[in-house]
Amino acid sequence: MRRMRVPLITLVVIFAIAVLGLTLIPGQDDQGRPYQLGFLDAFYFMSYTASTIGFGELPYPFTYGQRLWVTAMIFLTVIGWAYAIGSLLALLRDRTFRAAIARAHVSRKVARLREPFLLIAGYGRTGELLGRSFDALGRRFVVLDIDRDRIEGLDLAPFRADVPGFVADARDAVALTLAGIDNPRCTGVLALTNDDEANLTVVMAAALLRPGLPVVARTAAPLIAERMRAFGEPTVVNAFAAFGRHLCIALRAPATYQLMTWLESGPGAELPPRGAPPRQGRWVVCGYGRFGRRLTEDLSAEGLEVTTVEPSPDPDEDAPAIVGDGSDPRVLARADLPGAVGLVAATDNDAANLSLVAAARRANPDLFVAARQNRADGAPLFAAMGVDALLVPTEMVAHEVYAQLSTPLLYRFLGVAAEHDDAWAAELVDRLTDLCGRRLQSIWKFRLDGERAPGLRAPLAAGGVLLGDLLRDPDARERPLRAVVLLVLRDGEAIPAPGADLVLRPDDELLVVGRAAARRSLDATLLDEAAATYALTGNRVPSGWLWRRLSRTG
Repeated sequence: MRRMRVPLITLVVIFAIAVLGLTLIPGQDDQGRPYQLGFLDAFYFMSYTASTIGFGELPYPFTYGQRLWVTAMIFLTVIGWAYAIGSLLALLRDRTFRAAIARAHVSRKVARLREPFLLIAGYGRTGELLGRSFDALGRRFVVLDIDRDRIEGLDLAPFRADVPGFVADARDAVALTLAGIDNPRCTGVLALTNDDEANLTVVMAAALLRPGLPVVARTAAPLIAERMRAFGEPTVVNAFAAFGRHLCIALRAPATYQLMTWLESGPGAELPPRGAPPRQGRWVVCGYGRFGRRLTEDLSAEGLEVTTVEPSPDPDEDAPAIVGDGSDPRVLARADLPGAVGLVAATDNDAANLSLVAAARRANPDLFVAARQNRADGAPLFAAMGVDALLVPTEMVAHEVYAQLSTPLLYRFLGVAAEHDDAWAAELVDRLTDLCGRRLQSIWKFRLDGERAPGLRAPLAAGGVLLGDLLRDPDARERPLRAVVLLVLRDGEAIPAPGADLVLRPDDELLVVGRAAARRSLDATLLDEAAATYALTGNRVPSGWLWRRLSRTG
């Protein structure tokens, strides 16, 4: 507003001079006697004259001297108004001023939030995927991103609730504060920018401003990850490490990998095909950067031989086995693709990775091919290429974060599932598809306590409830609910995929996958004592006051 100070002062001075002149110049009344215009009359006249309304001369017709003065003042006030209005329009068009107004507006929206919310710093592809997933779950969130177009796009996104968005650098601690990082209703912070230093700053700000606030940050640099862990206990997500871990799981247990990938994709996801990566033989990794080195370590840990190819090796790192461009046929010939069982196109260039995949398929059609997709707009090309395993870092991070924050028990289950054998996972996948279909249904959790399950209070106190009885339809108990319990958490101990004969106890936490109708029926069993009694025992109990009186009378 400092820029409007001179125009406003100029306008006030012009009005003051005009009013003062009218009071000093003598006029005449209707009898021809001298008359001096008062300050109020002069100010009133100049107000409607300078604003182009024009009620006429008052209280008496002006003399020629007054009219000459008014004429000069009219032109002067027009200049003053033009200067003031022009300055105001220039201020309104100023990007800095508009950003300040928008920031103040959004900060007020954040302060007025009455629901728990997440703060997402960085709204690229990963943030967008997570935003849609959290919105589908009914969770509120606030976005902070340095790209104005991304923030303005929030107004056009089909979210159920309004999403406050800040245009600011995530390294700006003041912006993080305005976005609500120190708001008591902020339940978590996601540092998802493409800048490791910015993500580190978000982690530091959360640790210093809100100690104990859950933080999830992405980085592919081990050094940055260590620096992040120096500030509290943030969850650090490394897409490269996650892909290597998943690929190793796929090598050992394809069904387990299929199950984990399906559950991490969220409700509505189609059951992915069950791959069969070769468990023995030699692999070729083209691209020996951070991703290639990490993947080579993971494959070597599985006892597999790995040949690495890199055109520009880092002098500070281990040298690759072959120095050269992997898309060069002579270099691929040195890698001996016909004698390999798998190839990973791990460079940071999509065109190079697609060329590597095409060349590898020509050299060995039976080769298991994995590739890294760096840009979202390259998805149709990689889909047409038909690679066996695809790493999309943004989606990998989104799946990891979603599994951790959407339902913490789901993340606990995924960790436990990786420790079981493949036959166990295959049987669980069959149970899920038989009851819920090939599209992932809703995932929810609940605790067997007096608040969440009042209908089971008496049966639980009497000695427990069989899980198989709990999963019966409260309207027709011979019909099982289309739901599967993935995990029961009891006193900190996880019981994965329990059987129907498991006896449930008070305060058990259950993680369930099932159809929406099954969830409604299960809620009825948990909340209504009569529905619970029928589902557990088959006995119909009068639930209304009138029916209870009639049953006692009978």
